[in-house]
Amino acid sequence: MTKLSFNNTHNTFYKSLKTSVDQYFSGSHLRKTGDWRLYTKTGVLIPAAVLIYLGLLYAFRSTGSTLSWWGWSAGILFSGLLGFILACIGFNVMHDACHGSYSSRKWVNGLMGLSLNALGGNAFIWKFKHNIIHHTYTNVDGIDDDIAKSPFMRHCESQKWVPAHRFQHIYVVFFYALSSFLWVAMLDFSKYFSRKIVSTPLSKMDLREHFIFWLSKLLYAVFYVGLPVYCVGWGAWAIGFICMHIALGFTLAIVFQLAHVVEGPEFLHIGINETKKVEEEWAVHQVRTTANFAPRNKIISWFVGGLNFQVEHHLFPRISHIHYPAINRIVKKTCREFGIEYNEFPTMREAIRSHFSQMRQLGKKPF
Repeated sequence: MTKLSFNNTHNTFYKSLKTSVDQYFSGSHLRKTGDWRLYTKTGVLIPAAVLIYLGLLYAFRSTGSTLSWWGWSAGILFSGLLGFILACIGFNVMHDACHGSYSSRKWVNGLMGLSLNALGGNAFIWKFKHNIIHHTYTNVDGIDDDIAKSPFMRHCESQKWVPAHRFQHIYVVFFYALSSFLWVAMLDFSKYFSRKIVSTPLSKMDLREHFIFWLSKLLYAVFYVGLPVYCVGWGAWAIGFICMHIALGFTLAIVFQLAHVVEGPEFLHIGINETKKVEEEWAVHQVRTTANFAPRNKIISWFVGGLNFQVEHHLFPRISHIHYPAINRIVKKTCREFGIEYNEFPTMREAIRSHFSQMRQLGKKPF
């Protein structure tokens, strides 16, 4: 097993930063968890997804080949819209809940975190994969599952190059579109049965978690396959299901890729059975390996659940995303004081350009 540690002996940067952030919350008389802004989003996004889902089943029931091209176009459009909204539920509701920042009540976080299971994933596996591994060992090749996509994609220079990578900046779009389907149909099961995420053993699941895993997978098959096929037929279901996953997968993938696989953030590598100590504190590592995008765009911030403020999220994952714009100024100021480079793209377009430029560069054959 790999072993990586950080030099947190003095932890001066994080102590200073945390003191300033705590003073902001105490001075503003605010809780660090969600408030009416987050709950309003929940009240908009989840009913919207349910209504679109039911609307698709009702509007296209038993129509089969009698649909006009207008009907097919509407079905494709709303299936894609459903996928996009499901991604937004993941960004806004599930993400905060699984980090314990949706509510100050543990049971509420647990309940809302199960929205991931409703999307086809599994909250238990995701928490271990994301909260523990990704947030501790961000951009560490050999541990971080988010960049462990070799040989299909090369995310950093330490990963093995193959000739197909010359074109990865083109074909990654196809993989991003497939990503949510692969997650639901293959990757969760792979982690469940192997009891491992990259090189890290998965935490032991108790009987309750095993039951939730299989029950939610069964319910996914019922509500995303069985019931739609019964209502609209195989053909219409297949087209709608594919369009939903293309929108869901691409939206999820591109937002998360913009946080780490762009120009600016750093990468580390650790081999199997290797032990390594990083000579900087964990919080500094988080800043150096993460990037923000479009921080002043309120529309993007609303839909992506504050994940355009990834630096703040990685430093304070248990603070709800609704507070990130406010603490962004504190984090930037503290980084300047400690001479730590802060990665940020002013627009989403620039971040996307940087991501594909980075993938193209990494696709070139190393010398």
